[in-house]
Amino acid sequence: MRDETAAWQMVEYEGFEIHVEPLLKNAPGEVNASNAVENRYTYVGYVCHPGIDPTIPGHAVRFHADGEESFGSKEEALGEGVHVGRSIVDGTHPDLTVLPLVTGGV
Repeated sequence: MRDETAAWQMVEYEGFEIHVEPLLKNAPGEVNASNAVENRYTYVGYVCHPGIDPTIPGHAVRFHADGEESFGSKEEALGEGVHVGRSIVDGTHPDLTVLPLVTGGV
């Protein structure tokens, strides 16, 4: 189960909010603090209009890192998540768009 107090970061961009949460990719028992190579990160995120409740269906565009993609630090995962969020807003992401948020009146 997810920790609802997790470290979500928000960036305002072109009239939208990009929310990204960097996550430790290793299973809790696999983390080895003495060997940073084993501590890999990933991310999840969503794009929405400011002040919108993202839990309501159709009010956010959700995204996540692809498959086995991982990063060496929380900062790298956060940076990539924000980059992906911006590509969604800009309309350059190959699969995701904010068009339903704009045309749906949300």
